Amino acid sequence: MGDTSQQTDTSTDVDTDDRNQFCVVQNGAVVDSTDHSKGKTNDQKTLRRLAQNREAARKSRLRKKAYVQQLENSRQKLTELEHELEKARQQGFVVTGVGSDPGHSRGTNGAVAFDVQYGNWLDKKQRLINDTRSAINSNMSNDELRVLVDSLMSHYDELFRIKSVGAKSDIFHLLSGMWKTPAERCFMWLGGFRSSELLKILVNHLEPLTEQQLMGVCNLQQSSQQAEDALSQGMEALQQSLVDTLSANCLGPDSTGVVADYMGQMAIAMGKIATLENFVHQADLLRQQTLQQMHRILTTRQAARALLVIHDYNTRLRALSSLWLARPKNSDA
Repeated sequence: MGDTSQQTDTSTDVDTDDRNQFCVVQNGAVVDSTDHSKGKTNDQKTLRRLAQNREAARKSRLRKKAYVQQLENSRQKLTELEHELEKARQQGFVVTGVGSDPGHSRGTNGAVAFDVQYGNWLDKKQRLINDTRSAINSNMSNDELRVLVDSLMSHYDELFRIKSVGAKSDIFHLLSGMWKTPAERCFMWLGGFRSSELLKILVNHLEPLTEQQLMGVCNLQQSSQQAEDALSQGMEALQQSLVDTLSANCLGPDSTGVVADYMGQMAIAMGKIATLENFVHQADLLRQQTLQQMHRILTTRQAARALLVIHDYNTRLRALSSLWLARPKNSDA
């Protein structure tokens, strides 16, 4: 009985130990189950962290790929633009002697079309001027002379229409004055003559003006000068703005190679260049209105003489260009 009681107590102790120890066997070693649970939790955290890292890396690769693709698209657009510019230069050709005037040369189709139209305009203007000069010399009646004056005024309106189309096609060609002779270009202002300067010339070559006419011409000259000053200031501001746009970050440390930024700069500059057309349109509108107002101030015969004076002045400028280009060249100079 003593032996049996001892065995029973031992068995009870073993069962108790089994319940309290919760031991497990892993790879032949005894491991505490609490430590096993902790290790399992740590493994899950590690797996989640690795998965998050892989996802972040995947998104980073996608962003990098999209950025590289954007740069590639911008580079391709830039290459196409440069190719188009080079193609335009290679296809350009020279036109000289348009309208019997030396010194005209251009390369774009729009500029060439304008030069041809301007040459035709000069030819027709010369015929109208010849008719008007003959009418004045033959003491033609005012009614007949008025028809010629109105035809010349309408012909100037046609010039402003041609210039408006030419400005849309090639604003730089119109502003450069390459469609005129070198001497004419020296006195150009925003693609044409200065109305105020033209009025100064006319006052000294017309018949004696009445006090009312003289006052009207003086007021017209003053208002034209003010409008020219305003347009000139606006043009200077636009040019400075364009310079600031083109020079922004061009020498900075971050300017090496971001094609997207370069294309953005060019887009802004192109938008500002487009406003040049408006400046030329405003200047031509001022010239057109000055001629029309002068026509209203003067009598028919005075207006006819004024148009002849304008024509003769421009003809002498063109002749001066021809004489200058044909002058003997002094090799010792």
